[in-house]
Amino acid sequence: MLYFIIGLGVGGLIGTIGLLVASRILGRRLTELARREADGIIAQATTRAENNAKQIELEAKQESLKLRDEAEEVHNRAELDAAKAERAAAARELTLDRRAHELDQKVETLERRDEQLKQQEEEIRDVEQEVKAIRMELVDERCESKRQLERISKLTEADAREMFLKQISEDCQTEAGEMIRKSLEQAQDEAKTKSTTILLEAIQKYAAEQTADHTVSTIQLADDAMKGRVIGREGRNIRSFEKATGVDVIIDDTPGVVGLSCFDPVRREIARVSLEKLVGDGRIHPGRIEEVVHEATTEMDEQLIDLGNQAAHNGHAISIPRQLYPLLGRLHFRTSYGQNVLKHSLEVAHLAQVMADELGLDGTLARRAGLLHDIGKAFDHESEGSHAELGAALLRKLGEPEAVVNAAAAHHGDVPATTPLTPIIMAADTISASRPGARRESLERYVKRLKDLEKLAADFKGVRQAYAIHAGREIRVIADAKAVDDGGSAKLARDIAKAIADNVNFPGEIKVTVLRETRSVELAR
Repeated sequence: MLYFIIGLGVGGLIGTIGLLVASRILGRRLTELARREADGIIAQATTRAENNAKQIELEAKQESLKLRDEAEEVHNRAELDAAKAERAAAARELTLDRRAHELDQKVETLERRDEQLKQQEEEIRDVEQEVKAIRMELVDERCESKRQLERISKLTEADAREMFLKQISEDCQTEAGEMIRKSLEQAQDEAKTKSTTILLEAIQKYAAEQTADHTVSTIQLADDAMKGRVIGREGRNIRSFEKATGVDVIIDDTPGVVGLSCFDPVRREIARVSLEKLVGDGRIHPGRIEEVVHEATTEMDEQLIDLGNQAAHNGHAISIPRQLYPLLGRLHFRTSYGQNVLKHSLEVAHLAQVMADELGLDGTLARRAGLLHDIGKAFDHESEGSHAELGAALLRKLGEPEAVVNAAAAHHGDVPATTPLTPIIMAADTISASRPGARRESLERYVKRLKDLEKLAADFKGVRQAYAIHAGREIRVIADAKAVDDGGSAKLARDIAKAIADNVNFPGEIKVTVLRETRSVELAR
């Protein structure tokens, strides 16, 4: 065991010695390698340093050459600038010399002119003295001539001056009058041409569809049996209907048609609506007829307001008083020589605005005046006076502008025009009325004759209502039962017939029918 341990120790020692020897050998080799590597690095560093030094030396040489070139360039530039400056100085010196020479010449010229001016002043003074002497001589001669002229003409200087001025004044007045006449003629020609142009433009910018108004409305029936119900037993329904509406009911052989004839369009429209309701309902008797006619009359009042409102909207006069709406609506059912008055008013409004705009006036106000210029026709049959007077009075009462009031009052020339818009309304009214097909003279005369007949009959005492029917061949008079008895009704019919024969020109004959009815009404509760 001991030997084994000793052997292990000797073996470990030998191994240790071997390791030390091996490590020393390895260290020497590593040292040599390191020395070689260091020598290589030093050699490389030396080579790099030498290269850098050469590069720096080369760059230094290049920089030196560059600086030398720049210095030479600056030197050359400085020499060029100096040469330019010398040349400029030489040129400036030459210019100054030339100017100095010119100044010397000018001074000499001024001195010569000064001497010439002095000589001319002396000559002028001599001439002035001569002129003064001549003037004195002329004054003496003029005075002598004036005295001689005064002796010959027997006129003083003041009288001659007055005569001369008077003659000049007369000549000037004659020439001025001629100029004024020519100016007026030229202005009238220009005004005529301009007005014609404006009227043509107004007419061209407005085109209205013309429709004829009729005095007969027709009602379509489902069958001919309905005609018998409209007539009623012994004609009581048709008589009640004609009495309540004031229209003439025409029932002939035409199948399924009943005609309504009346010159008053509002009354005829009420009758048409009433009869359509009765035919549609089927209940036709005197009590029902009066009830339906009353309803249709109420509806007509509302329709008039709607028509007036629509007309104001179409005429761009929305701010007009609401009291005028129903009156404008009535114009829808009023005709003038066959021309619808409301359509005519809208035409006049449009034409007036076009002309006012062309003349530089207030087109909106002109349109308002054109729309309202015939408003008096809505109620002229209810009051005394022309429609122009009545319309102007109403518009003034409602606070309309003076231009609108004067247009309504003067558009037929009854009163003088006080605003520029009135002649425009007159022209627009004429254009609208004179368009081909706009009016029919015969229809206007026909309507006027029927109105005259109704008015003549209604003026008799005891007459409550009077209607012209059958195209004016019959006057139906509703007498007040309290004021006229049975015997008085016959006398009333004879008196009315005599008054018509004496005051109205008509062909053929006119039948006068007086109706007197007593009605008692009680309510059962």
